[in-house]
Amino acid sequence: MSRNKFIVGTFLLSSLAFSQESKKEVVDATVLKTVYLDSIKATFTSHNTSNCIDERWLAELANEEIFEDMYADVTETDIDSTVAFDLSTEVLKKRLKRLDDKSPFNIEYNPALENVIKTFLKKRQGAYERLMAISEYYFPMFEEHLAKYDVPLEIKYLAIVESALNPKAKSRVGATGLWQFMYPTGKQFDLEVNSFVDERYDPLKATEAACQYLSSLYRIFGDWSMVLASYNAGPGNVSKAIRRSGGSQNYWNIRKNLPRETANYVPAFLATMYIYEYHKDHKFKPKKAPITYFETDTVMVKRRITFEQISELLDVPYEQIVFLNPIYKLDIIPYQEDKAHFLRLPKDKLGLFVSNEDKMYAYVDYLDSFREKTILPDVNEEVIVSSTKYHKIRSGESLGLIASKYNVTITQLKKWNNLRGNSIQAGKNLKIFTSEKVVSKSYSNSSNATSNQVYKVKKGDSLYSIAKKFPGISADDIKKWNGISGNNIRPGMKLNING
Repeated sequence: MSRNKFIVGTFLLSSLAFSQESKKEVVDATVLKTVYLDSIKATFTSHNTSNCIDERWLAELANEEIFEDMYADVTETDIDSTVAFDLSTEVLKKRLKRLDDKSPFNIEYNPALENVIKTFLKKRQGAYERLMAISEYYFPMFEEHLAKYDVPLEIKYLAIVESALNPKAKSRVGATGLWQFMYPTGKQFDLEVNSFVDERYDPLKATEAACQYLSSLYRIFGDWSMVLASYNAGPGNVSKAIRRSGGSQNYWNIRKNLPRETANYVPAFLATMYIYEYHKDHKFKPKKAPITYFETDTVMVKRRITFEQISELLDVPYEQIVFLNPIYKLDIIPYQEDKAHFLRLPKDKLGLFVSNEDKMYAYVDYLDSFREKTILPDVNEEVIVSSTKYHKIRSGESLGLIASKYNVTITQLKKWNNLRGNSIQAGKNLKIFTSEKVVSKSYSNSSNATSNQVYKVKKGDSLYSIAKKFPGISADDIKKWNGISGNNIRPGMKLNING
């Protein structure tokens, strides 16, 4: 065998050995994680649990197809074109009159409204049967908030026109969530948007904001049809349409002066209300919802935790957690001392979380121990610190003289300052890169670092993670030295470390 072949063979064997060792470490970590997860779940206070939302129902709740169809109907349909459908105009007028008698909306017959109703009955029966099931999930929560703000309960149908009841719906212009808030309007009503969170996706918070916004619009216009138009187009556009229509306060009279989407928007809302109220007359067969929004609840998290960790611990499908918590953009629930964040779960799973909360966070800490940490220097360890200085050239100075002064070479000076020759000009500045050894004051690995220390708890700390900072110290030691009975600590707390 030639020397080159021997070297190559040795390298391949070494690489294979290293690869196998790396794989072994990964496998070992996975096994350890699984063993720890199983052991911690075995100690959970038990509850009768079930997966309340099956996969088919979950897919229905998150359906984007209906939203796209509804958006197209509102933005693209020519509602002034006659539609053929077996529904007489006289029957429709009588039904609309009955709706008008019991509603604060001005529901009067109009040929355009007839066309929209017939279009939906003809093209969208299947979609509305599905929406009626989804509405069983959301409508009880909507109605509670609408009643709180004295907003007509019929406004619940607005969320169908806006988003087809899809909490993750996003329009082409960036309107987001069940109630389709644009970013500035969402901020106006305290819906937070940051790297982790978008509260426009949160059904509860967005519904609260929608009720506030609709109430404020009613104080301006005093007519609910005008409120709907301004919710879609903005109060400024509606005010302009009123002026261009000679001051008319009737939606149908100003409709021709509204943007096309808004001109279709109120008829789509009224058509939806009609279909819900008269679906039996049109032989619609609504699907049933196996769960309502009120059969879920929230718990405030006290530690940053991922959807994956929650799924592993509670045996809740990942997709369920994503659906129930659309507010979190990265599938991570952050922890902030000054801002509460909540996890929504089916009520029985929530009970399991609350009863075993300390163990849940212990598992999070355990997984955190596998992350590679930054290695800090020991006490009195010398480290190299670089800095940049500037030297102002004096008359008579040469590159050699300046290089000698700063203990660098002429070549370095020329390279740092893009000089080709040795000529320099008085009054100009030369860039000088210097480095020096300094002594680190870190105590992270010092043998006596833990002697009578006081540690101030930071955001995200746990007893387990703090103990790891001090060699030979356990979480139980810290609890004993500080008289702590449970595992709860809070940022700003000072802990005695008596190592």
